[in-house]
Amino acid sequence: MKTKKCLECSTQIQDNVWDYSVKNFGVPLCQDCQKNLKVPLQKATDEAKLLYFALRARGVPAELEKWDGNKHIDIAVTKSKLNIEVDGVHHNTNLKQTVADLRRTYHSFKKGYFTLRIPNTILRDDEAFQEAVDLVFEIAEISVKRNRANNGASKSKHQNEGLLSRILSLIGD
Repeated sequence: MKTKKCLECSTQIQDNVWDYSVKNFGVPLCQDCQKNLKVPLQKATDEAKLLYFALRARGVPAELEKWDGNKHIDIAVTKSKLNIEVDGVHHNTNLKQTVADLRRTYHSFKKGYFTLRIPNTILRDDEAFQEAVDLVFEIAEISVKRNRANNGASKSKHQNEGLLSRILSLIGD
């Protein structure tokens, strides 16, 4: 018999909790995670929830309806500095919405975050959905590696600058 685990925290859950969660949330969640996710799940679109849980099932540390201090992000992967917006058709057809989205993308970019915009229609087709999940997973993985490499390069640069200033202070004495 397969152990039933919470999709969010991987704790073992009882059959009745499993059944309730799948019926009410669409995925298996322990009671604590049900409480913690209740508000974000109420705010999120069905397509954003679908992508979020698919990413969580792949081990991506995603957050649903993440507040960044300025706006809610549909799905955020902070470790990857990746914001994912699952957009309805009006994001492409309404000029004011399109400009507002570009402005949001710009402000996130200034903070070092990449915004990935996914049309919600792609998530309604099983094959396209699986490919989208695979690609987002890869983007998140590559972003983590790049961030680590950039942080390492930044630290090396600061270490070299520190070494240079120590050498110059010795020479100046």
